[in-house]
Amino acid sequence: MALSEGLLEILACPRCKGKVVLRGDESGLVCESCRLVYPVRDGIPVMLVDEAEKIGGSGR
Repeated sequence: MALSEGLLEILACPRCKGKVVLRGDESGLVCESCRLVYPVRDGIPVMLVDEAEKIGGSGR
């Protein structure tokens, strides 16, 4: 299930309140500023800092 454009426009990174961008494979939302990826599970974005993964890293 794809995320709607309207939802993507209002979502923001919970850490810095910056813009998030959907990954090409729709597996997560990326905050370039914080270098974090928030997962999308079953079409639902999980916007919790504790659930995010660092870009290019294997941990949180």
